[in-house]
Amino acid sequence: MDTRVAVIGIIAENKSSIEELNKILSEYGSYIIGRMGIPYEKKNVNCITVVIDAEQNIINTLCGKIGKLDGISSKAAFSNV
Repeated sequence: MDTRVAVIGIIAENKSSIEELNKILSEYGSYIIGRMGIPYEKKNVNCITVVIDAEQNIINTLCGKIGKLDGISSKAAFSNV
C-alpha cells in the first residue's frame, strides 16, 4: 500500500496526559520523520508538530488515539504525494 506524508498538529492542554501521548508516539516511532515541541507557558499549553510517512489508515489511527486523550487535540494535514 502507498504511504503519504502528513503533518500532525497537537495541542496539549492537560500536562498529566503528556506521558500517555509520548507512549503513543513511541509506538508509531518507525513512521515518524521528525517531531518538534514548543511549550507556551503564557497560555499553559504545549504545541507539538509531528511529521509522519505512513499509510493513511495508520495516520488516522494515530490521530484518533491522540484525540482520545484528556486535554489533547490533534489534526492532520496530508500531502498529495
